[in-house]
Amino acid sequence: MDETRLLAAARGGDADAFGRLTGAYRAELLAHCYRMLGSVHDAEDALQESLIRAWRGLGTFTDGSVRAWLHRIATNRCLTLIARRARRELPADLSPGAPLSEVAWLEPWPGRTSAQRSAEAAAVQREHVELAFVAALQHLSGSQRAVLLLRDVLGFTAAETADQLGTTVAAVNSGLQRARATLARRRPTPARRPSDDMIKTLTHRYAAAWHAGDVDAIVALLAEDATYSMPPLPQWFSGRTRIREFLLERPLLHRWHFLPARANGQPAFGTYLWDDARERWTWAGLDVLRIEGEQIAEVVSFLLAPPGDFGLPDEFGTPPGL
Repeated sequence: MDETRLLAAARGGDADAFGRLTGAYRAELLAHCYRMLGSVHDAEDALQESLIRAWRGLGTFTDGSVRAWLHRIATNRCLTLIARRARRELPADLSPGAPLSEVAWLEPWPGRTSAQRSAEAAAVQREHVELAFVAALQHLSGSQRAVLLLRDVLGFTAAETADQLGTTVAAVNSGLQRARATLARRRPTPARRPSDDMIKTLTHRYAAAWHAGDVDAIVALLAEDATYSMPPLPQWFSGRTRIREFLLERPLLHRWHFLPARANGQPAFGTYLWDDARERWTWAGLDVLRIEGEQIAEVVSFLLAPPGDFGLPDEFGTPPGL
């Protein structure tokens, strides 16, 4: 059934038709809410509330793009939440002296990139959920965030964006210009993207180095100015020397096993600590790696990330594959 017929059936009270009508846009809408809010759980709540509002407001939708209509509802719901809540942060982005009691932490994104017609399209989609991009977005005002995402990520025209936000084309263009300028200042300097083979080699060596407890091998894979953080802990470390000191002081006093994963379109690992008493590997967090060129530029270890969201176990005995 085409979209026109689904819409007509949904207006007649057919909930299944509404589900099919909106189902084609759910993944895109959820990713949009995540970019706006920096939280998987807030994004899921915002999407559910948006779909409820869409169902109740079917009678007010008369013509035009269903996709644009749904994004208008979701964007405005996100803007309401942004006005009420603290922005999401990563430790390295915290302002000096920021009261930690008021800090909300950015969450990793488990969503899979959908099938694409070209490798270039897949790379663009990954870029728009990468941690550095989503973290930088959180430093824009809500309206600037919305304008940039609707225009530069989702591809709506200035006129469509103005209609969605209830503003003017001039205001959209002005907000987009300011948002792009702020984003350019906050995002890491673009570097040569590594090949898939390089990513595979680096991540394999990184996991092997942790399994062996070899601090020199770990540090050798890092960029000279690499950063290492562990939200919700506010401390973070910059540079090979300081990261090496930290690893020797705390993490490498224990045994580790890493299981490969993906988060934010980036290579990641589920990290597990050995429990002597139970003789089990137990969940410790999710490490998300940013790779630039042939080195690891950043490691963000999300200590509270739920393993199930990333297809990983809470614990295990013999590591899978061994």
